Amino acid sequence: MSGRDLRSVGVFTALAFALAWLLALPLWFGDGLASSWFTLMATATMMTPAIAALVVVFFVERPKQKAWTLGLWPLRPVRRLLGYGALGIIVPIALVLVALPVGALLGVYPADFANFSAFQQVIDEQAGAAGAADIPIPIGALIAVQLATLPLAAFINLVPALGEELGWRGWLLPKLMPLGTLPALLISGVIWGLWHAPLILLGYNYPDAPGWLGLTAMVGMCILVGTVFGWLRLRSGSVWPAALAHAAFNGAGATYLLFAAAGEHVDTTQATILGWSGWVVPLVLVVALVATGQFAPAKHPSAPPSRKGRSPEHPATGRVTGE
Repeated sequence: MSGRDLRSVGVFTALAFALAWLLALPLWFGDGLASSWFTLMATATMMTPAIAALVVVFFVERPKQKAWTLGLWPLRPVRRLLGYGALGIIVPIALVLVALPVGALLGVYPADFANFSAFQQVIDEQAGAAGAADIPIPIGALIAVQLATLPLAAFINLVPALGEELGWRGWLLPKLMPLGTLPALLISGVIWGLWHAPLILLGYNYPDAPGWLGLTAMVGMCILVGTVFGWLRLRSGSVWPAALAHAAFNGAGATYLLFAAAGEHVDTTQATILGWSGWVVPLVLVVALVATGQFAPAKHPSAPPSRKGRSPEHPATGRVTGE
């Protein structure tokens, strides 16, 4: 990497982290995760990597083809983009769900795949609060509806997820690619994980763990899941599949509540996709992708020439297209 690239990465990282901490300050000096502003603050925080990337692109680097640099454009080849977009929806949901039986087999996730007792308890409590005796729909049917609607989350959550992915995989990952694919994926994953510190240290995602353990677990998860998102970015040449993947992943994250046993505690440092048992399948997937050469950036269609007749940089590699 050139000195200019290192400066850009430094400005981006410092700005993304500073903005995340700034937005979290009212929670730290207020009611923390119990604050009525928490959802709004968390959603706003997801936009900080995009703000950092836009500042660097528009005011530090100022490339001619800004949309290309961020991975927003072009939306072609259409077939490839749609294919990886579909994988971006399916794969994260599958990883979140398969983490649950793996955790159950390893003895760290208290599962009830037969009666869905924890979810049944929630439904009964909601029915009681509404003054109804019970819900006239079988619990299995409610579970099926919940699972069937998971892909919709990829579109419902797309805007805030794009707020993160525009920074992490849209801009940062390609900028780090001169270091090598695996170092770029590792470094971007570590940065992504540490960026969560303002909320993780308040108890978000890992409410029962000390701050250092929660943040360490978050970094581990972000490295593995971020590598999967990075694969989608590199192979598609676009940030959109990664954004869909991030949105689907967030939407599926709470499904562990559907299959837990009533009255049992779920330790997220060990169980679910957040904990070590949930990393087994993503790790196997990443190893398989590496072994089969699936992280090689896809060839990208030519773009309109930029200044002095040069083609713009390839959005996933940083190399000039047409070389």
